[in-house]
Amino acid sequence: MTPALGFDATTASSFFFDEEHHMLRTQVRRFVEQEIKPHADTWEAEGATPRAVLRKMGALGFFGIRYPEAYGGSAMDQRATVVLAEELGRSTYAGVAITALVHTDMASVHIFNAGTEAQKARYIPRVITGEIITAVGVTEPDAGSDVKGIRTTARREGDHYVLNGAKTFITNGVLGDVVCLAAKTDTTGRPSQSVTMFIVEKGMPGLTVARSLKKHGWNSSDTAELSLVDVRVPVENRLGQEGRGFYEIMKNFQNERLVIGAMAMGEAQAAINLTVDHVKTRKAFGAPLWDKQVIRNRLADLSARIEAGRQMIYATAARAARGEDLVREVSMIKAYCGELVNEVMYACVQFHGGTGFMHGSPIERMSRDARVQAIGGGATEVMLEEVAKRM
Repeated sequence: MTPALGFDATTASSFFFDEEHHMLRTQVRRFVEQEIKPHADTWEAEGATPRAVLRKMGALGFFGIRYPEAYGGSAMDQRATVVLAEELGRSTYAGVAITALVHTDMASVHIFNAGTEAQKARYIPRVITGEIITAVGVTEPDAGSDVKGIRTTARREGDHYVLNGAKTFITNGVLGDVVCLAAKTDTTGRPSQSVTMFIVEKGMPGLTVARSLKKHGWNSSDTAELSLVDVRVPVENRLGQEGRGFYEIMKNFQNERLVIGAMAMGEAQAAINLTVDHVKTRKAFGAPLWDKQVIRNRLADLSARIEAGRQMIYATAARAARGEDLVREVSMIKAYCGELVNEVMYACVQFHGGTGFMHGSPIERMSRDARVQAIGGGATEVMLEEVAKRM
């Protein structure tokens, strides 16, 4: 690729990517520079990414890269998803990145994967344009990675289901339009065969935002606690077969975790770039910090480990695009990248010195944003258990 884009030599490797992926990367990076970086400090203060920005992303095709052309998408594969996630991560505004990526790869995918033709025709074109923004409602106060432990219920009454319960930590839950929500349709059966997914639209009576949650990081992403009290959801809004929701959630976790890994490596690379620039100009004891061997070596070591993570993500995305089942590899990626991005941020704050501890510095914001990468989408400990099961 052209040096003017600032790619690392291996980032643009043609071994994994085609020309269309390079074009996508260029387009996303340009959007980040022109539409996100100049304005996102305001969005951090406001607590959300504006809908107008999301619709611009939709107009450029970013929300439809994995969906068929018949709905207005580009029909690309997991490699394109990785490019989008990595470049949004490199923006240094992870709250903006996760707002978009939950919509594209963690929520709306449930409609496409499990929905009827009528459901897909109704929602997917508007998902792609950004007319509607989606959220996924699985996590509850007492159930996160343990999906079988959810307590929200859905009772069939004629041509409706009546939903009762609560969801928490729901990204896009305050301002989004549609929640792909998990509930138990059988409270006495086997947990893995008791969960069903539903399309729940904002405005349905009984669905309310109980709280808008303030977070340690991701401040340009809105996050909600949702309350469901006798919410009547039409039967035609059920996603897939009754009792098959657990399997749908598990299936999409692989895509979600790959996305989070790519986003984390984008964040980590951006942090290294910022820190190298800083230590080459910041002087201490009469010389730039870069002249200190211990600092150079630490940054070089972290760069090598980021590159290893990036290359595993690329290889895994390419294999997934060929249809391989890669739970082991994706679990490794989620655990490795979630921990590594936090190690990188710790070192980069350290090398920024007092500046890195001050609100308003990019690296301070990035260090807060990165912390959740080892938690959301499957905590490191859960991921390592998935790897251990397959050893």
